[in-house]
Amino acid sequence: MKKKVIYMLAAVLLIGAIIGYNYYQKIFGKAITKDLVLFVTNSDSLSDIKKEIEDFSISPDSFLWVAAKKKISNAKPGRYLLKKGMSNNEVVNMLRTGRQTPFKLSFNNQDTLEKFAGRIAAQVEADSISLLNSFRDEQFLSTNNLTNKSILQIFIPNTYEFYWTVSPEKFRAKMLNYYKIFWNKNRLQKAKKLNLTKEEVITLASIVQKETAQNSERPIVAGLYLNRLRKGWALQADPTIIYCVKEKKGQNYVVKRVLTIDLEIESPYNTYKYRGLPPTLIAMPDISSIDAVLNAEKHNYMYMCANVEKLGYHAFAKSLIQHNRNADKYHQWMNKKRINR
Repeated sequence: MKKKVIYMLAAVLLIGAIIGYNYYQKIFGKAITKDLVLFVTNSDSLSDIKKEIEDFSISPDSFLWVAAKKKISNAKPGRYLLKKGMSNNEVVNMLRTGRQTPFKLSFNNQDTLEKFAGRIAAQVEADSISLLNSFRDEQFLSTNNLTNKSILQIFIPNTYEFYWTVSPEKFRAKMLNYYKIFWNKNRLQKAKKLNLTKEEVITLASIVQKETAQNSERPIVAGLYLNRLRKGWALQADPTIIYCVKEKKGQNYVVKRVLTIDLEIESPYNTYKYRGLPPTLIAMPDISSIDAVLNAEKHNYMYMCANVEKLGYHAFAKSLIQHNRNADKYHQWMNKKRINR
């Protein structure tokens, strides 16, 4: 009888140990088999999340079981990095508390606010419409002395750290803060030496950005435009004419060649008609273009046109006679290629 009792107790203990081990494994054992970036929206249920992790979990049903035991009915929206070896308990706690992993958000120069909003919407939860509405909020613009066109200047192309669920308003505020940090004492002093405000530097940088894609050439182009400004000449910058044409015809209109008739477009952005800088930037400049203006090369060039002997670059000239020779070569090349627009 004693042996039977001992065997029965041993069996009960063994069964209890097995059940306890299984429970422990469900809760604290390794559940995630591979690293996974999980996106959770407001509309996602725990069942939806289970489907998302099925290929990365030893037992997806155990995830739901643990969530039920911890009385969790839904998860907080976010971008979560689930690491290999995490337990269901860790996953559920992460989703319950909204312990997201920040990510690197990046953007390059964008022509328009609409394109910029679309670029950001592709990386965060907010859609492009809500982002646009935030950027164009009248109170925000008025408070920061901005307009629907000039606001583009506060977005400096770079890589930034954000949470996926960042609201349009918080994104906007953080970008404005980065803009203020970007304009440090050193950059402001350089702008002052050029007798330009930071807004004017960015406006000129946007023209330089559109004029050349070659980083090495940007300080030369910037120096040329500064020479024209100092002498009171019209900038006669083709990128501003292309901007005017697109404003008139639509942003998707392709302009491969500036025509004489384009120079007559009535617009404050037409730098053939009006001297000085246009009212605002014409596109979002890279940091390289902004710094090219602040560190412009000192030279005596006053003219430039596309260099047909070195495509992608410019032929610079100090005199109108030399410029006309360069321009004739360029127009002949364009005609030969039958580029009429």
